[in-house]
Amino acid sequence: MEEPQSPVREEHKFNVSRLQSYLSGKVKVHNSDRLTVRQYSSGQSNPTFLVRSPSESYVLRKKPPGPLLPGAHRVDREYRVQRALFSVGFPVARPLLLCSDDAVIGTEFYLMEHVNGRIFRDLRLPGVSPAERAALYVAAVEVLARLHSLSLPELHLLDYGRGHAYCQRQVSTWTKQYQASAHQDIPAMSKLSSWLSHNLPSQQDEVTLVHGDFRIDNLVFHPTEARVLAVLDWELSTTGQPMADLAYFLMPHYWPQELSSISTMGSLHGVQGVPSPEELMAVYSRCRGLESDLPPLNFHLALSMFKMAAIAQGVYARHLLGNASAPNAVEFGQVVEPLAKAALQLATGSLPGPESRLFLQSPRGQEVLQRVKDFMREHILPAEKEVAAYYERHGAGSAQRWETPPVIEDLKVKARGAGLWNLFLPLVSGLSQLDYAHIAEQTGRCFYAPEVFNCQAPDTGNMEVLHMFGSEEQKKNWLEPLLSGEIRSCFCMTEPGVASSDATNMECSLQRDGDQYVVNGTKWWSSGAGNPRCSIAIVMCKNSSTDQRHQQHSMVLVPMDAPGVKRVRPLTVFGQDDAIHGGHFEMQFDNVRVPLSNIILGEGRGFQIAQGRLGPGRLHHCMRAVGLAERSLELLCHRAAARHAFGKKLYQHEAVAHQLAEMRLLIDQSRLLTLSAAHAVDTVGNRAARKQISMIKVAAARMVCRVVDCAIQVHGAAGVSGDFPLAQMYMHARTLRIADGPDEVHLSSIARLELQDQLRKTPARL
Repeated sequence: MEEPQSPVREEHKFNVSRLQSYLSGKVKVHNSDRLTVRQYSSGQSNPTFLVRSPSESYVLRKKPPGPLLPGAHRVDREYRVQRALFSVGFPVARPLLLCSDDAVIGTEFYLMEHVNGRIFRDLRLPGVSPAERAALYVAAVEVLARLHSLSLPELHLLDYGRGHAYCQRQVSTWTKQYQASAHQDIPAMSKLSSWLSHNLPSQQDEVTLVHGDFRIDNLVFHPTEARVLAVLDWELSTTGQPMADLAYFLMPHYWPQELSSISTMGSLHGVQGVPSPEELMAVYSRCRGLESDLPPLNFHLALSMFKMAAIAQGVYARHLLGNASAPNAVEFGQVVEPLAKAALQLATGSLPGPESRLFLQSPRGQEVLQRVKDFMREHILPAEKEVAAYYERHGAGSAQRWETPPVIEDLKVKARGAGLWNLFLPLVSGLSQLDYAHIAEQTGRCFYAPEVFNCQAPDTGNMEVLHMFGSEEQKKNWLEPLLSGEIRSCFCMTEPGVASSDATNMECSLQRDGDQYVVNGTKWWSSGAGNPRCSIAIVMCKNSSTDQRHQQHSMVLVPMDAPGVKRVRPLTVFGQDDAIHGGHFEMQFDNVRVPLSNIILGEGRGFQIAQGRLGPGRLHHCMRAVGLAERSLELLCHRAAARHAFGKKLYQHEAVAHQLAEMRLLIDQSRLLTLSAAHAVDTVGNRAARKQISMIKVAAARMVCRVVDCAIQVHGAAGVSGDFPLAQMYMHARTLRIADGPDEVHLSSIARLELQDQLRKTPARL
């Protein structure tokens, strides 16, 4: 598509007749010609114009008018580098002349041939197929690799820049540029500048010609082919570190989505056909013939965003001065701070893998995830030994066995003060299920972490039930204190006397007696019931004789201090009482009376409520399982690297290496499947996503069992001891294959739903 032009803006007008006289005889322009000038709509720095004579078209780039930042807008450098590149056949517009005489049009300028082709100002490349979109991006990165492969001596550009210490100079340059144009203090920019200054890469890095602003919208593509005809805008070119150019080109893959409204910037998340950063880096390496892996790009991505933020600040400053080159310059003042914050996250964290880009969080989700990671690292994980010591001191029979350790209570206060509270509930946190799924993975790395954020089961499920189905009275009496962390709760469904995998077998009765319900029956595996602050139970009861099997049960709220409620005993899991989670109790309800207002949603609605409760809860369980598996794999790797057997380290034995690889496959597969289910819950709802939810319940539980078991095997006898957390991890992991429905029930559901889907699609064949 042709680059849009408009009449020359008032602040950039110049004497066209004087320009025509100057060009006469130098190019195909004569004094008798009628010269027309139009300004390109884009261009935030050096104003650019299309100059037409009756026979030719040219592009003119000039300095902007008014006071300029020192060293900026060097059109003479642009002219020089384009001449050098054109001489070796690199795709640039042919440079024709440089004019340093300000008397001609008011500023220095240069003229080049107009290249007819497609320029995509929208990085998503609308209007082309996914296949062509991929080809265009590959062509772009191939040209970048070609640029970095050119010889500086052959280009006669050895003195074009100072080469080494490029990153240091870039940080200094853009810090000064930002400070010179800043209209207010932005702490994130100062913090980012400081981080970059203290984390510079090696000064022995390769030196090549670098473009400095290599983006898809600075390229002219062939009108019909995926081929670059010209690379534009060489204002920031110099000699330096090529990885800076590559990171800058890849930056849109990491760009904050909330800033995508600015047309020349934006996120590539979810755009079909655009190759991933890994794929583009592989193309780049192949074209350059690089044998070793490319270095991590965290620093260079952060530097790229810092540079873009500084440029945006400069554009906005020119708007304030009244000499901006673009009509939307005012928008750029809004991007500086969020861009700096995003850069800090990239700088201090690991780059998101392909799976996290496939199911990317919202900007708020990303911000909360980073804060959760920081809180886990700084506060939760360092407290593990103190928590373990508490339970060692208060063993079975201790009056304090079921209480929450003081250190966890202290952490709750810190988490709530940091705004990391009730993250699981969308209405409260503003997070989607997909957002929270990423967060749940992090909290799964530590047994008590969910409780610190008030995101522990079964309270989360109970709060969701009250939020979705509770009356205003029920919400006031029970939901509000649960959300504030004042009380805890339990969920009473499973029964010892029936096969509870079929929930229609439940026999605990609910009988109406005047203005009360009477509850009778025995429940077990009531998780959390041992905690002294467990004040309310949601109890699944049978209260109807209707023939409709899924309308015979109801859920009712039963206060734990109601007469007739008895904690019979704590059940053990592989011999452990799981006190850190409040235990799993057998409960007796003997003629327990509660008011009619304690029924949730109405009689016979128990299964409807259960489906609403279990969907998100299973997602949370599965992503916590992924986090648990990740930590198990970390322990496995450290053990395999530290121990020797039969003359080599453990990881050097092929059997161990293969197991390590298999575990990575299993974890990433389960993560992707669970994130897909979370996305389905967000987009189509719990009911429509029930097959995906059943699939993850089976896959994640199996996966975490295998990973922890493998980690135990590599640790040997130490793996089943109390010296490592693996035995406790396995206890938890194996339980997941039964909790929230055994694998076999979910497999039956998956099979039934799959058959329905297939029959619906292809009834004739089946």
